[in-house]
Amino acid sequence: MLMNADIRINKDRLWERIMAMAEIGATELGGSCRLALTEEDRQGRDLFIKWCREIGCEIKIDRMGNIFARRQGGNPCRLPIACGSHLDTQPHGGKFDGVFGVLAGIEIFETLNENNVMTDSPLEICVWTNEEGSRFAPPMISSGVFGGSYDLEYALSREDADGVTLGEALETIGYAGKLPCGEHPLGAFIEIHIEQGPVLERNEETIGVVTGVQGTRWYQVVFQGQDAHTGSTPMPGRRDALVSAARAIIAIKEIAMDQSPDAVATVGRIENSPNSHNTIPGEVKLTVDMRHFDARTLDAMEGQLHEIVNAAALKESTTVEITRISNTPSIYFDKHCITAVEEATHTLCYRYRKLISGAGHDACHISRVAPTSMIFVPCAGGLSHNEAESAESEDLAAGANVLLHAMLKLSN
Repeated sequence: MLMNADIRINKDRLWERIMAMAEIGATELGGSCRLALTEEDRQGRDLFIKWCREIGCEIKIDRMGNIFARRQGGNPCRLPIACGSHLDTQPHGGKFDGVFGVLAGIEIFETLNENNVMTDSPLEICVWTNEEGSRFAPPMISSGVFGGSYDLEYALSREDADGVTLGEALETIGYAGKLPCGEHPLGAFIEIHIEQGPVLERNEETIGVVTGVQGTRWYQVVFQGQDAHTGSTPMPGRRDALVSAARAIIAIKEIAMDQSPDAVATVGRIENSPNSHNTIPGEVKLTVDMRHFDARTLDAMEGQLHEIVNAAALKESTTVEITRISNTPSIYFDKHCITAVEEATHTLCYRYRKLISGAGHDACHISRVAPTSMIFVPCAGGLSHNEAESAESEDLAAGANVLLHAMLKLSN
């Protein structure tokens, strides 16, 4: 089999496909909106399959709507070496999040065709359903079923805001496949993605060799005070749940700052009741998202969280209840897949660094059932989940070239 460091993908063709996909669900501010299993998602999936069939791929679809596009190898008995990501977006999503990882695979396959390269193992591109979780919660649910994190019936029963189940939506757009989800073994999986953070750009590096994903814990905090009239209730003696919440929010930021630069903590959602202009808030619910790679550090952060919310409640004579609603352990990627990516980066002479992903990805679930790693490329300002999300064509091409050579290495 030809192993040639001079083989490169066609960066203009990759860019053109990314821009063509971005036209499906295009937003006024230059982003994309293709919520999972909507008409726009169907159109994006149809276009992906059209492109794959044009370069000779075989297509399979499983019960969760996950798509597998296969380029046959010299030894059909070997498990496929796979890449891929997702095509669904946030409501105000960008052009590159997820999509790049899917379309890089098409470009790699076409490049191999043009150079008459036959790999030993088959190669595949995976498109995972509902990675974003914007329409159906939780996110990454289809790769989660594939990896054994979720039950199929649970996943198919998830409802959107209008009461439509994920299973019903799959049927509506024609992507309820017959292949049992999870019964399609992979020899290895590498997901390439924009970084969604500023580290590579700030350090003028082209490639992130991702060694794992940090642990995440989610909490719900509920402060209970007392509704009362804003005009006739003196300031002393008030039981203002929102003031307790405000004290806690500032302190939660400091929990992460104490573990800087590796820890993050965010209050992302607040429900204030009764949410009336002239009523003192009697109940406030908020969510807390805390992340770090080290479980012991997360334990310490969790202990601090309990301390600060109790102190915030005591200060305002409110009560508080805190519940851990999610605990996702850190992920350590496969050393052989990491080595393949690092060696490809060396071969191609790109500046790089090893790093940990702060965001969750489909690769997290796939790592439970197949050797897995990830590749990051820079995005402008580290901005993602935003219509202004941007990446340079040269960086995308560099990442795709690293993915190409890593897959060639693993295919042997």
